[in-house]
Amino acid sequence: MKILGLDPGYGIVGWSIVEKNFKLVDYGSIETSSQEKIENRLFFIHTKLNEIINFYQPDCAAVEKIFFTKNSKTIIDVSKAIGVISLTLKLHNLSFGEYTPLQIKKAMTGFGRASKEQMQTIMKMMFKLKEIPKPDDAADALAVAACHSFSLIN
Repeated sequence: MKILGLDPGYGIVGWSIVEKNFKLVDYGSIETSSQEKIENRLFFIHTKLNEIINFYQPDCAAVEKIFFTKNSKTIIDVSKAIGVISLTLKLHNLSFGEYTPLQIKKAMTGFGRASKEQMQTIMKMMFKLKEIPKPDDAADALAVAACHSFSLIN
């Protein structure tokens, strides 16, 4: 079973494809230009996510729930990106789970307040990578997929 892990955003969407047994298939990011209008950025995210889904044919997906405390300006555009991602998954009939950063960190490290560096190191070790996955959003997408995989086991 292949899981598509997603770390949503409108500047960068991290993505990963992980098999249920924690075997890494691939990962990367969808990056949009800050010079583009938001509607063009959203369309680009939809188009690239379609390509990823069509190429890897995942069985399900997992999306990180976004947590905001400060910047209310970006929350609207990130929410739009999450809407585009959700719609794209629905158009492909992909069911998906949503996980908060706290849930993901707790599943990966046993501690809900793990640092970004700790999470990246865990992803490197878990997936037997030579280096920490870059960009950070791709590493986050690996953690989202791994978290979902844990939920499928239980």
